[in-house]
Amino acid sequence: MAKKLTDAITDVPGIRVGHAQDFEALTGCTVVLCEAGAVGGVDQRGGAPGTRETDALRPMHLVDKIHAVMLSGGSAFGLDAATGAMRYLEERGIGFDTGVARVPIVASSILFDLAIGSSKVRPDAAMGYQACLNATDGPVAQGNVGAGTGATVGKILGAGQAMKSGLGTASVDAGGGVIIGAIVAVNVLGDVIDPQNGKIIAGARTIQRGPLRIGEAGFFADTLHVMRSLAGRTIMTFASRQNTCIGVVATNARLSKDEANEVAMMAQDGMARTVRPAHTLLDGDTLFVMATGEVRTDVNIVGAFAAEALSRAILNGVYNAEPAGGLPSYISLKSD
Repeated sequence: MAKKLTDAITDVPGIRVGHAQDFEALTGCTVVLCEAGAVGGVDQRGGAPGTRETDALRPMHLVDKIHAVMLSGGSAFGLDAATGAMRYLEERGIGFDTGVARVPIVASSILFDLAIGSSKVRPDAAMGYQACLNATDGPVAQGNVGAGTGATVGKILGAGQAMKSGLGTASVDAGGGVIIGAIVAVNVLGDVIDPQNGKIIAGARTIQRGPLRIGEAGFFADTLHVMRSLAGRTIMTFASRQNTCIGVVATNARLSKDEANEVAMMAQDGMARTVRPAHTLLDGDTLFVMATGEVRTDVNIVGAFAAEALSRAILNGVYNAEPAGGLPSYISLKSD
């Protein structure tokens, strides 16, 4: 009997997700596990990335399969969370066989959340290990959890005019037994757009908000409008560098390493549809792909629906976020 889809990346058989976080410090990490190994790919855009094992995933490199991806807050400090995943996998005898030891392949990317909550607390190996212990193949918590605990959007006018966002997930049935899921921590300089109507749902708020509510004219500053202005051109020289959208696309499709990298590139279209602007020099947008190889299909189908899954996951990261750190969220402003 086919597994009933829950609109989460864990709809892909063999994929498990776990979160760990510090709600007081407003930071955390999210692990995507595939102990059996998945063909990996990556596409990194934007000028401010923090990553681990991305070179290993590119074509013409030895390692084909990865066992986990760690998404983490804490800026570059948060890369330490992947060490916890390596320990968890090594204890279970999982890893690339080097002949003398099995080395778990854990890719990772981080986002900057040090400006919200406490900058002294960051995801570390212990938190990464706990995320692995918490991993399940069931429904995935969204919003202010894991890597999305300290995520924010719309920071061109400074952190004070931003909004709280979070972590989101989604899945797509691409037909022929192919399932594609995405999970993403939404932490961007720009605004998040509903691609169905082109309206901003979260982003930089105008400094003089008055009694306006979300959705009303004048509530959002509109990052592109600010960038077009003389003030915006000045702001861009010192605009917030506290950004980066990081995520994973998983599928049960059978892909080569080259094809996994192609899917990662195509899936980035989902970010471009929902984040305006995306992939700036002040973002370090990074997207991983994990393909478990159960179903044969065309790589173009996987890439097309991967973009759809990522787009909806980004929206879910905004829709499920709660206010935190003095910042409002879509939920809080919609209910005002």
